Amino acid sequence: MTQEWVVHRVHPALRRCVAGAVGYRQEGLAPGVHRGLPSPHLTFVVTLDEPLVMAAHPDPRQAPGCFDGLVGGLHTRPALIAHPGRQVGLQLSLTPLGARALLGVPAGALASLDVELPDVLGPVGGELVDRVRAAPDWAGRFAAVEQVLLRHARPDAGPPPEVVEAWRLTTAGGGRLRVRELADRVGWSDRHLGERFRAETGLTPKEAARVVRFDRARRALAARAAGGGPLDLAGLAATAGFADQAHLTREWRAFSGLPPTGWLAAELGFVQDGTAAGAAGSAHDHS
Repeated sequence: MTQEWVVHRVHPALRRCVAGAVGYRQEGLAPGVHRGLPSPHLTFVVTLDEPLVMAAHPDPRQAPGCFDGLVGGLHTRPALIAHPGRQVGLQLSLTPLGARALLGVPAGALASLDVELPDVLGPVGGELVDRVRAAPDWAGRFAAVEQVLLRHARPDAGPPPEVVEAWRLTTAGGGRLRVRELADRVGWSDRHLGERFRAETGLTPKEAARVVRFDRARRALAARAAGGGPLDLAGLAATAGFADQAHLTREWRAFSGLPPTGWLAAELGFVQDGTAAGAAGSAHDHS
């Protein structure tokens, strides 16, 4: 089995919008279905040869399809990606607060959806895919992406400062703050915060807190599995902000369709390198 992960340092002008970037090449896997799990980042994927086959989207109303390049919004259900035993591409993890600046639409407009790049970026979306595929190496591929995005970006566009602060508090606190506390801190009512927060990010404040807690727990579990250490689900639940191990397992089933150990067994080929997976999220993390 061949696994290659290339972590890219994002251009400084894009760091408000792009939290991480990674190139991936996986070959020799058993054909199957990969679960793209909820995370606090939108997923931006460009494949280098065969398209990404979405067997099921987070929103079950969206029909399955094939994508040369896509943007996936924030979601609370797993995406299912069918693969023939190999996947090659690059992935950016986009911040929901930077979606307006980078994509021209709020992240809320893409909630639970997977959208072809040209449908979001216009003609430059197709140009971006073509330039990435024509580049001879990873450095050239990332340079091509960044050149197109820098040209397309609108640096001054962004959510209201209250939403920015509520998102910062949610992520910095590991999803532990209650909605009332968030609202009090930004000076809005619970209802107004919920409406504006969801319109900008695609999640309610409560959903965002759940996704942040789950994402941290998933990364920690993947790192433990990759390092060969004890999984210690009870300890993981405590440190990640869950009430107990049963709460952790319920949330894991809700977000992935599997219990934690079942997810590890199903996704073993995708969590071998915890450092690379953590750099960009785990594709739809789509890779």
